[in-house]
Amino acid sequence: MKEAGIRAYRAMEMARAFDTKLSALYKAGKMYGGVFLGRGHEAIAACEAVFLTKGVDVYNPFIREQAGRCAWGYSVLESARSYLGSAEGCMRGRDGNIHWGVPADGNPAPISHLGAMVSVVAGMLLAKRMQGIQGAVGVLNLGDGTTSVGATHEGCNMVAVEKLPVVIVVTNNQFAYSTPNEREFACASLADRGRGYGFTTHECDGTNFMQTLATMQKAVAAARAGQGPQWVVAETLRMCGHGEHDDASYIPAELKAAFADRDPLAVARRQVQEQGWLTAEDVAAVQTECVDEVQRCMAQAQKEPTPVPAETDWSAVSWKPSRY
Repeated sequence: MKEAGIRAYRAMEMARAFDTKLSALYKAGKMYGGVFLGRGHEAIAACEAVFLTKGVDVYNPFIREQAGRCAWGYSVLESARSYLGSAEGCMRGRDGNIHWGVPADGNPAPISHLGAMVSVVAGMLLAKRMQGIQGAVGVLNLGDGTTSVGATHEGCNMVAVEKLPVVIVVTNNQFAYSTPNEREFACASLADRGRGYGFTTHECDGTNFMQTLATMQKAVAAARAGQGPQWVVAETLRMCGHGEHDDASYIPAELKAAFADRDPLAVARRQVQEQGWLTAEDVAAVQTECVDEVQRCMAQAQKEPTPVPAETDWSAVSWKPSRY
């Protein structure tokens, strides 16, 4: 647990440093398209991915799971290339933001239509089953709002019927864009939806790093052991707008105040020291290293060429193994 915990914590620091840089570039007018940050989601994303193996398992992060990409083993360079349109990236400069993936690694490029990735990940796990590949797990993300989408229902039903080793992580950040929970669903908890499909359910405070780490370890291990699909509901607050274009004025001040001391990165910094895994000096060093690495990757991506439409190969997805 210690090794995984330190890797997850480092991934959180890297993701926060990357988000901070993205926000600055967007506000300076140097970023085009949507910019979607993961502030408040870092512990959930890092902890769900740190127990997976690239090239063996299937992982499908979405727009707020940069910490998961880092924990999975990717450099922030690839995300920087995606946002900045570099032709050197795995999507060859035609993505626009964070919708990139390397299928050969077990990381499909996300589809923006909410809920669609449940069936994609299910299909990838079914393919492994047909090929006789055992021990692989698939992890994918849903938001609270996405649990109400028809494609989610269809995909979850198939996952449950086929008893696939899939872990669906539902990040309840209190709002589906600007729609609060009370206008999204009437059940007492989103865990009830998982139970309705026939999943084994888990719940955790997604702002509590150690609790989230233990919950994700348990869920992934259960799926890998053949105990069927797992449904994890992790509670947090999106500590920013839906995108950088959104000021999040619809989030009540009292809700922001309730989460003011629950920033998952601040909690993780404290908890890794309480566990004796890192010292205060170690934590400070990790923060510096991550900021420096983000600066280096952003500078490199900004120098790289963008696609030349008349000359480029317009194949949509790169199927070659990741270089990162």
